[in-house]
Amino acid sequence: MAGKGRLRVRRGSPVRHAPRAILALMLREMATTYGRSPGGYLWAVIEPAAGVALLTVVFSIGFRAPPLGVSFPLFYATGVLPFLMFTDVANKIGQTVQFSQALLRYPRVTFLDAILARLFLNGGVQMMAGVIVLAFIVLGLGARASVDFAALGAAALLALGLAAGIGTLNAFLSLAWPLWTTIWAIATRPLFIVSCIFFLYRSVPQPWDGLLWFNPLVHVTGLMRQGVYPFYRPDYVSPLYVAGVAAACFISGLFLLWRHHRDILHR
Repeated sequence: MAGKGRLRVRRGSPVRHAPRAILALMLREMATTYGRSPGGYLWAVIEPAAGVALLTVVFSIGFRAPPLGVSFPLFYATGVLPFLMFTDVANKIGQTVQFSQALLRYPRVTFLDAILARLFLNGGVQMMAGVIVLAFIVLGLGARASVDFAALGAAALLALGLAAGIGTLNAFLSLAWPLWTTIWAIATRPLFIVSCIFFLYRSVPQPWDGLLWFNPLVHVTGLMRQGVYPFYRPDYVSPLYVAGVAAACFISGLFLLWRHHRDILHR
């Protein structure tokens, strides 16, 4: 008999089978999303690299130097990479239920398993793509950078945490109101402009800087740039704020999915 207050995991419990379910869902995702050839993974690197290259060409024509440092590719990479990491993972998690709805009917597969599988796989792919792009800019193009791995790691974790939170909430909202997917796509298009990819937060005049502060991606971008520019100290960055937004969205989305899972699975 188990001691008093000790938690027992029963045979067949979803907790016990969660790692297997997550691994199986990741393998399924690898086969369906990225394919059986390396071409799918290659595109994950080409997309951010192409974005950085395009911004470098466009802005180097009109400006003699980027807003920070002397390397156009490095400056725009530190903005584009966390933004694409967030949008890609958030969109993938937002489609979790539709993608795995048939498997979610099995008692051993839960919404959390499906969400974590997509987070681990797509987050890992985006992180590897970011490492490859930054390494090429620093080692291949000779951009000067003083890498702070702690700051870069914190920025990546905050971007993935925010993607997990908003993606989980969107997974429910898109099922409850199918029009939400279109509304969200339209509402988030300006994010590429207002996430400090092209400029520095301190260059924004008042009172717009106060409004811009509430965009969590502004904090992620600032922390990312702190990781490669030793002289850049973004005192406006609040990791606690980003983590709070991510946690609130994640808990709310997971609760709503759990609360209405019977209706969702029987549609």
